[in-house]
Amino acid sequence: MRHLIGINDLSSAEIDELIAVALDIIDNPKKYSEKCRGKKLATLFFEPSTRTRLSFEAAMYELGGNVLGFSEANSSSAAKGESVADTAKMISCYADIIAMRHPKEGAPLVASMNASIPVVNAGDGGHNHPTQTLADLLTIKRKKGRFDNLTVGFCGDLKFGRTVHSLIEALSRYTGIKLVLISPEELKLPDYIKNDVIKKHGMDYIETNDLVEAMPNLDILYMTRVQKERFFNEEDYLRLKDSYILTPSKLTNAKDDLCIMHPLPRVNEISVSVDNDPRACYFVQALNGKYMRMALILKLLGIE
Repeated sequence: MRHLIGINDLSSAEIDELIAVALDIIDNPKKYSEKCRGKKLATLFFEPSTRTRLSFEAAMYELGGNVLGFSEANSSSAAKGESVADTAKMISCYADIIAMRHPKEGAPLVASMNASIPVVNAGDGGHNHPTQTLADLLTIKRKKGRFDNLTVGFCGDLKFGRTVHSLIEALSRYTGIKLVLISPEELKLPDYIKNDVIKKHGMDYIETNDLVEAMPNLDILYMTRVQKERFFNEEDYLRLKDSYILTPSKLTNAKDDLCIMHPLPRVNEISVSVDNDPRACYFVQALNGKYMRMALILKLLGIE
């Protein structure tokens, strides 16, 4: 039995296999429409989610399976004090696979240690979000056709962004990756990511607070929200916030084949006027999440 708690639970070969299955699902959806008939996915979401929860549910339905679960902690026995371990043991009696989102880091790991069915981490605090990383990788593969020799810019909240941390970890497997880390001083990438991932794997990187200056060199731009609540004072936030709003004017010197990504939800960090730019990939990125979750469900259930 396999679980997916962090992206490193998958080898590079397994990621390639999942991407190949996802691409086949895109091309041949009918071939997969009955693969999970009789199987049940339990979505245990202890905090709000739109894309992740609904894409897991859509993935299982499109594989011919069924879904049960809850979308907030207050509608579960957690409100009565039930532990994550007990919830996992109980849900194992009713379902074949679990997708869990939890505000506490490590909760899906605890669930996996107590469940008798596969557990997928659908996001735990600021720690991991491996299925978002799989969606990101499929988006890069479909847009750029490769993972090697890419210059990837991460912009916004690099300190608390779990999607940023997970994708950097995944990209560290590939050669020729150059990272451009674009953020205010207050939201720089944590030292442990730089030391344990970037430097450990010998990745090239630079840090800057200037998005426009970095733009011409980027193959991929991964936007995140600059969160007002992360600043120590409002003056610093007001000084910096507009620097990290992507507008058409900031794309003037960008490459024609730039891939603009965002894990969503968006607030104001990408202007809606960018949405019709052919380089905007963030809504396709959300769709790719469904295909990768379909492939992952099949793998973890051992269905060919």
